[in-house]
Amino acid sequence: MDDWFTIDSIDKKTYVISEYRHWEETHCYLLNGDTQSLLIDTELGILNIYDEVIKYTDKPITAVATHIYWDHIGGHKYFPDFYAHAAELDWLNGKFPLSMETIREMVVDRCDLPDGFDVGSYEFFQGTPTRIVADHDMIDLGGRQIEVLHTPGHSPGHLCFWEKETGYLFTGDLVYKDVLFAYYPSTDPEAYLTSLKKVASLPVKRVFPAHHSLDIQPEILIRMRKAFEELEENGKLCHGSGTFNYGDWGVWL
Repeated sequence: MDDWFTIDSIDKKTYVISEYRHWEETHCYLLNGDTQSLLIDTELGILNIYDEVIKYTDKPITAVATHIYWDHIGGHKYFPDFYAHAAELDWLNGKFPLSMETIREMVVDRCDLPDGFDVGSYEFFQGTPTRIVADHDMIDLGGRQIEVLHTPGHSPGHLCFWEKETGYLFTGDLVYKDVLFAYYPSTDPEAYLTSLKKVASLPVKRVFPAHHSLDIQPEILIRMRKAFEELEENGKLCHGSGTFNYGDWGVWL
């Protein structure tokens, strides 16, 4: 696989699969239960992630995206059983608000692409989910219960995934170390704050983001919530107000 994927074990039933050779440093997560496996995000789709995933599970695999962006659903074409939120179904049906030219430019920007990769053939995944998930839905993997949390802000149908038993929170693009994107027309800064309040209220033991550093502690949820609350109090929690840096993270509004 040309060393494109890096696989690390979180515990004996949970793995992180990373694309460190791309500037977005996207992570997806394989959660294995007794009867089912759940793959949270499928990354860019530059190489076949299915061939990597099946090395770590012999169970049926369901894919679920934190949100319907190219760097989170690129490998969905290998997983016909996948879930999505209703707010982003149009993006799976030809109505994503960026052109293929723009997406392809982002795919090849600042990365060490595998030999033979042709960005001209890169397509934005389109399809129909096997299940529409909503806030507080449960995904039963057999011995593992994963709760769906609707956390809009970065995108209208953005999802986080919460495993109460382990204290694991999979945050997608809602929370990571680096500059959070909340300036696109499809983002909603006020909804972002509401979502941060939701996840910051949970007894989280470990945070698993979709991008960049995996050295991230639950206390960042509180810091982000407080920073967004301060921006709101100062009338700056709105598009066009600028970029705000807070040391190990920031937000572009």
